[in-house]
Amino acid sequence: MKSALIAALILIGTSAFADPAATAKQARTWRANHEHEILAEFSDLLSIPNLASDTTNIQRNADAIREMCEKRGLVAKLLTLEGAPPVVVANLTVPNAKRTIAFYAHYDGQPVDTSQWKSQPWKPVMRDSGSNDVDWLHAKKIDPEWRLFARSAGDDKAPIMAMLAALDAMRAAGLKPSTNLRLVFEGEEEAGSPHLADYLKQFPSELRADAWLFCDGPVHQSRRMELVFGARGTIGLDLTVYGPVKGLHDGHYGNWVPNPIVRLTHLIDSMRDETGHILIKGFYDDVRAPSAAEKEALAKIPNVEADLRSEFGISSTEGNGKPLNELLMTPGLNLRGIESGHVGDQASNTIPTEARASIDFRLVPDETPESIKPLVERHLEAQGYTIVREPPDVATRLAKPRIVKVDWGSGYPASRTSLDLPFSRELASIMTTAGREPVLLPTAGGSLPMDLFQRGNNFPVIAFPIANHDDNQHSANENLRLQNLWDGIEVFAAFFSSLESPKN
Repeated sequence: MKSALIAALILIGTSAFADPAATAKQARTWRANHEHEILAEFSDLLSIPNLASDTTNIQRNADAIREMCEKRGLVAKLLTLEGAPPVVVANLTVPNAKRTIAFYAHYDGQPVDTSQWKSQPWKPVMRDSGSNDVDWLHAKKIDPEWRLFARSAGDDKAPIMAMLAALDAMRAAGLKPSTNLRLVFEGEEEAGSPHLADYLKQFPSELRADAWLFCDGPVHQSRRMELVFGARGTIGLDLTVYGPVKGLHDGHYGNWVPNPIVRLTHLIDSMRDETGHILIKGFYDDVRAPSAAEKEALAKIPNVEADLRSEFGISSTEGNGKPLNELLMTPGLNLRGIESGHVGDQASNTIPTEARASIDFRLVPDETPESIKPLVERHLEAQGYTIVREPPDVATRLAKPRIVKVDWGSGYPASRTSLDLPFSRELASIMTTAGREPVLLPTAGGSLPMDLFQRGNNFPVIAFPIANHDDNQHSANENLRLQNLWDGIEVFAAFFSSLESPKN
């Protein structure tokens, strides 16, 4: 049975310009006859290294994407700011259209440790379900379960290729968009989008849109496509706790000289418990309660938790037994790493001089980085620590018994679009009619800079991911299951041809 919400969405109806089901079928037929060409172009794009800090290759990526857009007849340009990767903007304008819909993706990728990869990160390799290399260039038939391995295969060059292939399919079928389309491709999302706000401020007309579709992230773990109506915010924090000014023999001075590892681990224990509950006073005060529509959507999400426990090799979970997607509606404190001393063959009987921890907070509406920073710092002080921003000198060490250096990273707030908005319903209706009834996820666990597009105008911003959930996002051997790319092409074609401009 379809949920009451999905049923209500379908009643909205689809565009008179194109039938999403027919468009998806036409795109499928076109794709089946052009798979080698699609994969060849995609492989060329994946072959360009794409770290945001690699200025030369980031420029190569931007130039390549602009050329790919221009080949489809889009009017494309590079927006530039000093010290920032270019933003590629490509427009397809429809005469008399009253609405512009923007589709966002990013072309930069996470750093790589090549020693952890089975093949080179920027030399795409196709593998079958048994992890055997496949010569897809000479294969008569492409298996949709094959996977293409390369950095950014899933995160986040796949949507770029899917959008452009969808335009090719529409042209072959004689279909045209029913509203203005604006494709926006950023080059430093994996670095925290530090210049995106400046781009939006500097280029308001070039980046204006009436609604945004964020094309980033994986589909639901059940392999069903999904619409994600929000993302948690984020802020990073590094803590350094100090011991003696030089390493000391623990036989001579253990139990007398404070050990910074012990102090740091107890400090972390004071911030969160083993269930994931954050113990910092006031941390949950600003958390927005889920709406009725969000509660209904949560109840309809397929339960895949047993499969995930098996996949991850864990027998239990945090959160006192609450469902995963319910927990994603709450803030989180994740310990990214601890560094001090050595272990194994490198271990020595030494009291180390300092211990460091790297933390990231995941925020939900209506929390912001600015609202939680003072809560965290007050908590540290309540544990008896003096906060410093630079490494302490000897005089400070002698005067203060407990010192913690606090280094805040960049971050941004959470965002969430209502499931009840006309645009929200329109997207779900198109996908359902096209044969891809979506999972409606009120918020994603990860963080995206969606809030930047809502500030001051509250435009709808909704995520539409296409990558497989097991794509090794941010890790070694990142990959894209081909069927996910094929599905993306069909749904993008349905969106492009069926999103309506408002009636007069």
